[in-house]
Amino acid sequence: MTRENLDDLTIRVMTREDLDLAIEWAAAEGWNPGLNDAECFHAADPAGFLMGCLCDEPIASISVVRYADSFGFLGLYIVRPDQRGRGFGYRVWQAGMVSLENRTVGLDGVVAQQANYGRSGFVLAHRNVRFGGTPQIEAPRNECLRRVTPEIVDAVLAYDRPFFPAPRDIFLRCWLKPDSRSAFAVLEDGIMKGYGVIRACRSGYKIGPLFADSEREADLLFRTLASEAKGDAVFLDLPEPNEAAIRLATRHGLSPVFETARMYRGETPDLPLLRTYGITTFELG
Repeated sequence: MTRENLDDLTIRVMTREDLDLAIEWAAAEGWNPGLNDAECFHAADPAGFLMGCLCDEPIASISVVRYADSFGFLGLYIVRPDQRGRGFGYRVWQAGMVSLENRTVGLDGVVAQQANYGRSGFVLAHRNVRFGGTPQIEAPRNECLRRVTPEIVDAVLAYDRPFFPAPRDIFLRCWLKPDSRSAFAVLEDGIMKGYGVIRACRSGYKIGPLFADSEREADLLFRTLASEAKGDAVFLDLPEPNEAAIRLATRHGLSPVFETARMYRGETPDLPLLRTYGITTFELG
C-alpha cells in the first residue's frame, strides 16, 4: 500500500454531502453539533467549506465562511485521525486562509491549539465556555414572550446586527426556521429586548444565540428555551467576560464542560459581550 505525501493532496470546495461528513467528524471529536446544522451552515456561504482529499478520499476539512467583504469565520478544522501529523491539515489551513485574505477572521479554537493559531497571526480576545446540565424548567408565562414567526424575523435580524461583525441575514433566515429549531423573542411595547434559539444536538440541546438587553430578559428567554428540551441536557456557550451569563447558567444548574479560545486575525470587533449570553455556534461564530 502506498503512503501518499503532501503533493498528493487535492483541496476542493465541499459538496453538500462533504459537509455532512465534516460534521460527522466534528461529532466524533466530541463537539456535539446540531442535528440539522449543515443546511444553514451551507446557506451562509456555499463556497466557504474546503475538503482535502487523497485519491478523491476526504481526509481533512475546514470552514472559511465569508460574511460580506470585511469578515470571515474559520471552523470545522479537522484532520481524520489516521492522517494526522503529516502536514495535510496545515495545507488545508493555508488554502482556507487564502480564501479569507483582506478580511478580519475569527475562530473558536480548542485551547490546546491556541499557540499554533497565534503563529498564524491570531490574537486571543476572550474565552468562550460551554456550560451544560439538565435543568428541570417549566415554560414561564409572560406576555412579552413571542415565538419567532415570519412576521417578526426582520425585527430579529435588526436586533442581531450589533452582535456580529458583519451582516448574516441569509444564515439567520435559515437558523430561525421553525422546522429544525425553536426561537423566541422578548417584545415590550413593540420594542425587541432579546431573542434566543434552541436546537437538538447529538447529545441534548444547545441554546444559541442568546442575546438580551439585560439579565432579566436573558433569564426569561433561557427558561423558555430550556423548557423546550423537556428535561434533556441543555448546553449554553457563553463568553467568559459576561459575569451575568455565568450567573444565569449556574443558577439553573449548568456547569462548565468545555471551552474555546475566541481569537481574531485583524482588528478585534467591538461586540456587546455583556449582552451576549450565548454565542450562536463555535463553527460559524
